[in-house]
Amino acid sequence: MTIAQPLQLNSITPHPSVEYWSVCKIEALFETPFLELIYRAAQVHREYFNPQAIQLSTLMSIKTGGCPEDCGYCPQSARYQTGVQNQQLLDVEEIVAKAKIAKERGAGRFCMGAAWRGPKPKDIAKVTEIIKAVKDLGMETCGTFGLLQDGMAEELKDAGLDYYNHNIDTAPEHYDEVIGTRRFDDRISTLGKVRKAGLKVCCGGIVGMNETRKERAGLIASLANLDPQPESVPINQLVKIEGTPLADAAELDWTEFVRTIAVARITMPKSYVRLSAGRQGMSEEMQAMCFMAGANSIFYGDKLLVTGNPEEDGDQLLMAKLDLEPETEENRKTIKR
Repeated sequence: MTIAQPLQLNSITPHPSVEYWSVCKIEALFETPFLELIYRAAQVHREYFNPQAIQLSTLMSIKTGGCPEDCGYCPQSARYQTGVQNQQLLDVEEIVAKAKIAKERGAGRFCMGAAWRGPKPKDIAKVTEIIKAVKDLGMETCGTFGLLQDGMAEELKDAGLDYYNHNIDTAPEHYDEVIGTRRFDDRISTLGKVRKAGLKVCCGGIVGMNETRKERAGLIASLANLDPQPESVPINQLVKIEGTPLADAAELDWTEFVRTIAVARITMPKSYVRLSAGRQGMSEEMQAMCFMAGANSIFYGDKLLVTGNPEEDGDQLLMAKLDLEPETEENRKTIKR
């Protein structure tokens, strides 16, 4: 599958131009000898970012379980028996308390996730109150609330939301193998609404869902051909959860995941590439290779929505070993425009 042209999300963009990436061209990148690919990605990374600075984010589930969607990877779907307990939208005070702790531990961005297919107007009223309270702490705010109706993105923006996370999950041609309750174009539609409202976009996908390398290339092409490209690109490795359809997915070799990080960095040079879900199962050496390949953002904390994430102390120890430091205004390299 080849995208005919960059998918226009907004005419006002921090990216002056988007290079068109065909799936074939990205496949060729994947086929580059491993160490040469890592070296090339590291060079691109250094053009736009401080390679020793890692952007730290904390992700909190503010409404858990009971989602009507059938995403094959998700333990929060009401269709699967995964042991996840449904939990209604948390109180503002509880969320702000968690955000304060995250800030004290070095997180610069607080991300909030709610297990909805899409919020209702009454949900947006509650969420905007939460966003305002977290924003008052002086943190960047990010939300992932599902498919948005007209006008909702503007309300979130007015409340102080900085980023909207809306992953495209996988390549268009693999989408029906993973999700049946929505279409790939539904995701693109919400991304367009988010851009139109002036929000920054956090958009990535999941690898290790029985997709082929060509389909991994299709995922990266779909992301890289968004115009503008996402400011933040989380690359997730499938976390296999008993009870979900993908619990028995074939194991993805670690080098293929690192290749995906490197290809994301080369094709989206100005985006933050986040080493996201699945990190708990990665060795220190594998994570180090991902950082070398251009990953410069992580979720920081003991839980990523409802799945495990490395403990803060473990992250601090690893960053110390690798001479990495949390990104701040002072050590952030100015991105070329």
